[in-house]
Amino acid sequence: MLSRVADSIFWMSRYIERAENVARFVDVNLRLILDVPVTEAQQWEPLIITSGDEEGFKERYGEFTQQNVVYFLTYDQENPNSILSCLSAARENARTVREVISSEMWEQINWFYMTVRSAMTTGPGADVPQDFFSKVKMASHLFCGITDNTFSHGEGWHFANMSRLFERADKTARILDVKYFMLLPHVDYVGTPFDTLLWTALLFSASAFEMYRKQHGHIVPETVAGFLLLDREFPRSVRYCLAEAEASLREITGTAPGTTRYLSERRLGQLRSEFEYAQISEVIRYGLHEYIDDFQLKLNQVGEAVYQDFLALRAVPTNIRSSGQVQSMG
Repeated sequence: MLSRVADSIFWMSRYIERAENVARFVDVNLRLILDVPVTEAQQWEPLIITSGDEEGFKERYGEFTQQNVVYFLTYDQENPNSILSCLSAARENARTVREVISSEMWEQINWFYMTVRSAMTTGPGADVPQDFFSKVKMASHLFCGITDNTFSHGEGWHFANMSRLFERADKTARILDVKYFMLLPHVDYVGTPFDTLLWTALLFSASAFEMYRKQHGHIVPETVAGFLLLDREFPRSVRYCLAEAEASLREITGTAPGTTRYLSERRLGQLRSEFEYAQISEVIRYGLHEYIDDFQLKLNQVGEAVYQDFLALRAVPTNIRSSGQVQSMG
């Protein structure tokens, strides 16, 4: 597969997952407004921190109000991580590989983008209906289902699957880190019903509440952290995402289990192994924030290695170029 094609498929899938995650965070926060006794800034600032766009938001909007944050994360086309910007980028990547992906995939992503764009209103003060975010989540799920059922499970599918899992693991870790540091206004709230409410909201942010309750019952902070980081079966846990991403990477490389040929395989294998044998009690003793920081740094290094191994364009040596042609290969 050409590196150009792999790169477009990789980012198409990752942007769709990012748009869904943003919609999930905003939706949960809107539902918490009536129950959480904190200021508006305390309610909405964590969402900007989770997206990693705090500096850009402060420069352009200043105050962390509901209207500012919701518009910034939903429609702001100058914010590369807004829902609309993500879908625009995903659609453009899909357009460049229409001959590779299925027509159903293209139709769904085009409809998804046009639906969100048509819902865009005129300014930061405009109201965004709450059911809008549920529709965004369902449209993303539909795209994933269409991809799984209409796209041959070869290299292209594995690039899409791997990128989606990278994005999912990153966002699960981010929301856990933000909860740990930002959502509690005071240490006295720890162990109170308010604390339980926020950990419950965290589970809803990761679509994990029902599966957690079925497996563990009561909301216990350490158990919630362990579920989101280390659970073997929940599809949004970091551990599960890394294991499945590694399986897709090995399908792409064709490398036998227990051996490596690429830097990306070594880095991802090492990171997956750390989560495979980790215990949440050890993570807490080490420091949850420090552990997540370390994970995100290593995940970024995995992404850089994937880019260098498969997606970066490399010029074909001069002695094998055809007359009159200049090719580039990944």
